[in-house]
Amino acid sequence: MTIQNYQVFQREADDRARVPLASGDVKDLPVGGPYEVGGAQEVLVGDLWVLAGQSNMEGVGDLADVETPSPFVHSYQSREEWSIAEEPLHWLGESPRFVHHKLWGRDALPDQPDPRDPHRNKGAGLGLAFGKAYHAQTGVPVGLIPSAHGGTSMEQWSPQLRGEGGNSLYGATYERVQGVGGKVKGILWYQGESDAYPGGVALYPDRMTALVNAFRSDFGQPDLPFYLVQIGCFATDPTPDGVAGWNGIREAQRTWAQTQPNIGLVTAIDLELDDPIHIGVQGLKRLGRRLAAVAAGHPAPDFAGVTVEEGGARLRVTFENVRGGLCAPGRPAGFSLRDPRGNEIPRLYKTTLDGDSALLHVNGWDAPLPPDLHLWYGWGLNPYCNITDAEDQAIPAFGPIPLTV
Repeated sequence: MTIQNYQVFQREADDRARVPLASGDVKDLPVGGPYEVGGAQEVLVGDLWVLAGQSNMEGVGDLADVETPSPFVHSYQSREEWSIAEEPLHWLGESPRFVHHKLWGRDALPDQPDPRDPHRNKGAGLGLAFGKAYHAQTGVPVGLIPSAHGGTSMEQWSPQLRGEGGNSLYGATYERVQGVGGKVKGILWYQGESDAYPGGVALYPDRMTALVNAFRSDFGQPDLPFYLVQIGCFATDPTPDGVAGWNGIREAQRTWAQTQPNIGLVTAIDLELDDPIHIGVQGLKRLGRRLAAVAAGHPAPDFAGVTVEEGGARLRVTFENVRGGLCAPGRPAGFSLRDPRGNEIPRLYKTTLDGDSALLHVNGWDAPLPPDLHLWYGWGLNPYCNITDAEDQAIPAFGPIPLTV
């Protein structure tokens, strides 16, 4: 095995890595580093994380005030060489995997990798912030494996295409993992925008289950952690199918994440954009830290239930996994009451936060509330939501939750 400078080896259950050398010997190394191994410098032992999905994982944030590099976070670059991780992580034009060129409309691999644009001003992602926060919380070095591609759908990520190898997204990701030892700590996933239409929503849970099961089977890791991001906002005209698709994917992601072990979800619903659909660089830093907290053993808040108080004048919405109580900068926002067609019933006049609960104050002066009422948080394509816990982990978008008031 040829060992590269800056390579990161996945630790085993005993916090050590057994590194095969060209001589046939095996080097036994504890978590940490940097080490000199087989003539390679700056080698680390820690945890490898795959960055997969579409553009918000690939990174389209402005390259301004980006996350700074760390000697304990390395990246297996698109060109399949290890280096210290720095923004931008993805340079897909350098990839030897044809799928990334095919998706750009090319008929063949270029003879030479695309040269790096010295004037590139977009491409910040969440991976480096994740790696630094994960290392800070666990003391374990991180190796990132950037494998995302903007605009891609669940159908394009189908594990049924594995046999196409580097001509498919799943096959290319699988081969990249095999190239760095075949084992990883987990998968970080941010995808769903391309499936946010009614037909895509209907198929999403089964497609996600098939994807996770395939990664776990193909890597021989039945408990492989898989952490996904609930999609954020989209500043565009709200067509009925668009609203239904965006709401549907968010709720499908939230509820699907509860169905299997070692699945976790964080949300981007409260994060600012750098363009109509892509999370901004500061939001990406926060999102990376949110994923790191989940990966380090702190599940993100999720909806737990709603109870009616004071004869219907107040709704108590309770969340689980809240650390330090719920909070918001200014007036808490994001909740709405709606009829089955999605029309808002504008009777919420105040939201107050109480530990792990949000108290929704309901106007009972007007006519009685209609039947078939539903509670939402983060309804629509571009809602304003701002509620987190004290550790900056946001509550997820959810709905429709049936109510009887």
